Amino acid sequence: MTVKLARSNVAEGASQPARLMFAYSRVSTEEQAERRNRLEAQRAVIDAEAGRRGWDVEHFADEGASGKYINEKLREVLQLLASGQGDGLVVSKMDRLARSIINAADIMERANGQGWSLVVLDLGVDLTTASGRLIAQVMSSFAEYERAQIGERTKAALAAKKRRGERLGRPRVAQAGVVRRIVMDRTAGQTYERIARALTAEGILSPLGKTTWQPSTVRRIYQSATAA
Repeated sequence: MTVKLARSNVAEGASQPARLMFAYSRVSTEEQAERRNRLEAQRAVIDAEAGRRGWDVEHFADEGASGKYINEKLREVLQLLASGQGDGLVVSKMDRLARSIINAADIMERANGQGWSLVVLDLGVDLTTASGRLIAQVMSSFAEYERAQIGERTKAALAAKKRRGERLGRPRVAQAGVVRRIVMDRTAGQTYERIARALTAEGILSPLGKTTWQPSTVRRIYQSATAA
């Protein structure tokens, strides 16, 4: 549920309207017991900074969501920013935005490419300032290094498997029961789109942990399971 705060007053005589920043907060499944306090704490930090800098703020939050993925409300915020409906994204802490430096760097690249600001209060990342951009560049460099390291480890692992004569390829990550259901529903004549809608409506996570299923994902699982 989106929470809208009353917009802050623009200083008398100002020629420019206040910047509209989308504030994002998140609590994980493990934090559910005290999620209200944790969300309020994140929002309080953001609101204090917004008051200091004269921002207008619109709050979004994902509750019981892992930082490994781009969750529903964060995805909504990124879509709004991509379509030019806001000036930037602000979070209280980096681990509320992403648990991986690679994922965080990807969001920074979106911000740079699409022309909106990203502000991470605990690390001083702020694409509106020179010092904040420098911190972001350092993080991006570490992310690039991490990508390279992952690539090298992957190549070494694949080479080892090849030497052992093991089959290469992407393992099936969908749960067996979900795969069986997809095969049965498709065999019964249901379309990939209809199956995807049903899985989404029932809250079944996709192989990548997303709450929304795509028809292309259903088709891939069905074709993989029924391949000769």
